Amino acid sequence: MLTSQITGFRYFIELAFNGACFHGWQIQPGAITVQETLNHAIGTLTGHPVNVVGCGRTDTGVHASHFVAHFDVPDPVPDPILLAYRLNRFINKPVRIDRIIEVPTDFHARFNAESRTYHYLISPAKTPFMEDFTWVNSVPLDIGSMNSACQVLLGKHDFTSFSKVHTDVKTNDCEVYEAAWTEHSGLLIFRIRADRFLRNMVRAIVGTLVEVGKGKLPPESIVNIMNAMDRSEAGMSVPAKGLFLTRVEYDPGHFKIDPRPSFADWLD
Repeated sequence: MLTSQITGFRYFIELAFNGACFHGWQIQPGAITVQETLNHAIGTLTGHPVNVVGCGRTDTGVHASHFVAHFDVPDPVPDPILLAYRLNRFINKPVRIDRIIEVPTDFHARFNAESRTYHYLISPAKTPFMEDFTWVNSVPLDIGSMNSACQVLLGKHDFTSFSKVHTDVKTNDCEVYEAAWTEHSGLLIFRIRADRFLRNMVRAIVGTLVEVGKGKLPPESIVNIMNAMDRSEAGMSVPAKGLFLTRVEYDPGHFKIDPRPSFADWLD
C-alpha cells in the first residue's frame, strides 16, 4: 500500500456518465452536477466528507465514456473494489464507476494528466435511439476537406479563436497530437487528442470544420482563423450532446489506465 506523504490517503476513480442528465461536472447552485453526485455518494459510503477533483470540467450535456477524478480521505479505503461496487448501487443517476485505486497524495487527476481525447458524433439523419448522443446534420460534408483542415490544428498553437471569452486560464496554448474525421456505422466521428483543452474548444473546432465540409470555408482558412485569436472568426459551437470525453492518460509509471477498446466499437 502507498503511504501518504502528507495526511490521509488519495484515490483515483475512473468513471463514465451520461451528460444529458447533468449540468456539467462542476458544482453549481441549484443544479445537478457529476461532482456533487460523487461527493455525496463517496462521503456517505466512506463516512468522510470529500471534495472530488476531476481531470477537467465538462459542460452541461457533455458525456464521458472515460473520466478520471481523485478524492482524499483521512483513513484508507479497506476494499476499493467493494467501494466501487457499492457506489454503482448507491448512485441512482447514469454514472458508472469503473475502478478506484490508491495513488500518491501528490498525484493530481487534472494537473498530472498528459493527454485527453474527445470524440464528436454527427448523424446525417434523425436517429431515435441516438438522439441524446449525436448532432443531426443532413447537409453532405466533404470529409477529405475537413481532414485537410485538421492537419493545420496539429502541433502547439494558441487556440483563442476556438475558446469561450473571459475564461480564467494562464495561457490559451494547447498541443494537439491527433485530429481526424472517420465514418462509422453511418455516423461521422471526429477524434481529437491534446495535452489540454480550453472551454468550448472542441465544439468550436467541430463547428468550424463543418463549415469547411460544407464548402463555405477552404481548409487553409483555419490558419487565418487561429492567427486572428478572435472567437468571432471561427464557426459556431455545435451542440454539447454529440461530445464525449473518451480517454484521459497519465504517465503509466504512476497511473496506468485499464486497456480500453476503441470508442467506436460500441457502435457496431
